[in-house]
Amino acid sequence: MTMVERYPIRTRILHWLTAALVFSALFVGFVMVNSLGSYGALVGVHMTLGVLILLIVVVRAANRFTHRTPRLPDTVGSVEHALVVGSEIGLYALMLAQPLIGWAMVSAAGRPVVVFGSFALPRIAPFDADVYFVLRQTHSVLAYLLVAAIAAHVSAVLLHTLTLRDRMLSRMTFGTRRG
Repeated sequence: MTMVERYPIRTRILHWLTAALVFSALFVGFVMVNSLGSYGALVGVHMTLGVLILLIVVVRAANRFTHRTPRLPDTVGSVEHALVVGSEIGLYALMLAQPLIGWAMVSAAGRPVVVFGSFALPRIAPFDADVYFVLRQTHSVLAYLLVAAIAAHVSAVLLHTLTLRDRMLSRMTFGTRRG
């Protein structure tokens, strides 16, 4: 088995931090819309997670588009390579759009976006019920698209790692390198 070229440590940290935050925000969001008693507290947590995701993904995108990525394993053909690049761009777009749509949605509802318990962000959309409705629907659709994109991403990595045995997952993990 050949040595696998890994992503730099900063990229791996940003990747797993993003994964944890996105998973948490999606989980809190899905629980929040089905909760009555804890709705207010969950909204605050959800908005804070969204802003953190937005900040981390901006840093991550800057890191990604200013540094080369490791070469993909030989098991990745040209068509699959194009799918990898396209899905990566799609994931970045979703992770940037989702918190911005959420922020605009709350702004359109006439409520402040409060993060970290007390820090209010400025409005980025006018107070308007029709705009709120469109943004609310868009936020929900993007959440489901994000879940589907993440499921496809994880499935592809597991297919390569478990079936093709090309150690795709080890490119983004921590620990000792094995040949």
